[in-house]
Amino acid sequence: MELRHLRHFIALAEEGHFGRAAERVYVVQQASSSSVRRLEDEVGVPLVTRSTRRVELTPAGREFLAGARETLTLAEQTLERTRRAARGEVGHLTVGFVGGLVFGGLPEIVRVLRERSPDVGVELRELSAAEQEAALRSGQIDVGLMLLPVRDPALEARALWREPLVAALPAAHPLAGRERLHIHDLAGEDFVFFPRHQRATYFDQVMRWCAEAGFSPRVVQEGLEVPTLLSLVSAEVGMFLPISFFQRLGMQGVVYRPLEGAPLIDIVAVWRRGRKDALLDEFLGVAAEVLGPIREEFPQKAKAK
Repeated sequence: MELRHLRHFIALAEEGHFGRAAERVYVVQQASSSSVRRLEDEVGVPLVTRSTRRVELTPAGREFLAGARETLTLAEQTLERTRRAARGEVGHLTVGFVGGLVFGGLPEIVRVLRERSPDVGVELRELSAAEQEAALRSGQIDVGLMLLPVRDPALEARALWREPLVAALPAAHPLAGRERLHIHDLAGEDFVFFPRHQRATYFDQVMRWCAEAGFSPRVVQEGLEVPTLLSLVSAEVGMFLPISFFQRLGMQGVVYRPLEGAPLIDIVAVWRRGRKDALLDEFLGVAAEVLGPIREEFPQKAKAK
């Protein structure tokens, strides 16, 4: 049973005449008649009664007509959904992300993607960088958002945006009164920070920068999440060196100051190498577009005088 046979039958049912039905579907009358006979042979019962003037449906034919229409409608819908999937307009995308990115562009990316492609389901999973790499390899997530570096040769990465580190200080701290700071100004101060196993890339980059400045940060308290660490800053337990987009997270009792020569932290999208599909391309395109204004939100604070 072919779709063209169903189209020929529907045209015959609606026209009631083989000649007019054939003209409607742009075939010769013999082809239209042959299609109906093939359907009757396959179904095993007559679908039409033929006369010299008019063709009428049998009771079985009327039932078959309803199903034929439903089948063609479903086929057309399937074709359209397939084409839309090829354009990245429908489907499901599972996105892994490191926790801090909820303050650094992820909500904006998801909102715009849903506005443009409302039939794309977006599932978010908060995972560490190591967990994301494992989830990408196993196919549990489609794309990950994390910090560089990504060393797995099975994965491909694209930098989406870069942000400098800033100093988060208690509002009452003497250094909070200065417009900008240098990393040397922080030597001898108490710090709060992530445990290394939680954010190894971030941890190592900060520690390396401090070591180049001639000191090792004295970490007096650890926390697993940025809001927790900023709460400790507000409580005057120590200072913290977050990525600049965390300035968007207002925390009473905390002030942020730019750091001259601060290293830039790369935030990247990561996916399985060789994966090519329109939905991934749509996500990356939206991310690049949305993050442009965010990159410009604090640019002057990252520049040294």
